[in-house]
Amino acid sequence: MNLLALLHRWTGAIAGLLLAVIGLSGTVLVWEESWIGLPGAGDALVAEPAAIGAAVAAALAEDRSLTRITFANEDLGLHQAIYAGGGGAYLDQAGRVVDRWDSMWGRPELWLFDLHHYLFLGEDGKYVTGVLGLLLFAFAVTGLILWWRTRRTFKFRLWPARMTRPAIVRQHRDIGVVASPLLLLAAFTGSMMIFPAVSTALVSPWAGPERAEPMLPTGLAAHGPQTDWSTVMTNAQAAFPDALPRRLMLPVKPGEPLALRMKQPFEWTPNGRTYVWLDPATAQVVATDDPAAGDTASAIEEKYYPLHAGKVGGVLWRVALTFGGLALVLLGTLAAWSFWFRRNQGRAVARPVQPAVLEPAE
Repeated sequence: MNLLALLHRWTGAIAGLLLAVIGLSGTVLVWEESWIGLPGAGDALVAEPAAIGAAVAAALAEDRSLTRITFANEDLGLHQAIYAGGGGAYLDQAGRVVDRWDSMWGRPELWLFDLHHYLFLGEDGKYVTGVLGLLLFAFAVTGLILWWRTRRTFKFRLWPARMTRPAIVRQHRDIGVVASPLLLLAAFTGSMMIFPAVSTALVSPWAGPERAEPMLPTGLAAHGPQTDWSTVMTNAQAAFPDALPRRLMLPVKPGEPLALRMKQPFEWTPNGRTYVWLDPATAQVVATDDPAAGDTASAIEEKYYPLHAGKVGGVLWRVALTFGGLALVLLGTLAAWSFWFRRNQGRAVARPVQPAVLEPAE
């Protein structure tokens, strides 16, 4: 048990501040749609294929280097267009550009996502955050084990009673046990998204026969002025009448089809995992992929992101995730601060005892 406590303290002191950064950025992102605040952000959703097609045409008219466009939904009434080179734009549902940026630094939600997911370290940073997620899972488990010995002294406090090391440790221990279910869930779902091979192994008991990948045609004509985007969206909608169009991805290589992600009512992922591929020149559907035909393992993995990011469960789940995120900020910062800067406080400094000087009797 002493070794477990030692490992918990040292690894927490080293990783605590990074976990606090991830917790704070994630908490802000949970409420992303609420604070974007651009004109049209609160507009009601217009899901007509013709209107969505017109928005695609407007995004291309703004910049021909469009790579993808994520369509408005019930939470955010704006389309987000992303262009080659890192720039982008928000368009309202009438196709008017309401904001434009040249890099991720032009929009706080973009650099906050990069910080939360990559720590500004590029692709390598993703694996750093994945390891931090696994560490957080281990911290929550070991913290529960260590708390059990002191459970009779439990007292919930949002802030330490005093800024002394013993008081900080008590508050850390007790708020940690309250937040542990949320921290375990966030750590597990986040890590499994970054390490899909681990997730595949864990959910393998529920996996069915491997599904064949859709056969996509090659050698198609590129999109251009001849592309009727309203027809593209209408034909895609006909393939899945009950689904909402969520994200259109333009071909990366010549000859590839358009790819449209859609969200069916049973899906939790906000952008859906239903795919429709279309010929850019003729707007005809050339392939589809319906997650309803998937196995239970795929259905489990589909839940990771919406649970992690608060995309299901309404306001109550977002409030719960906010508590978990802010608790992680407190756990990480106060643990690191008390370990590195308060360790020696409270230790009595030994002073030499002066011998008593006996006065001569008079």
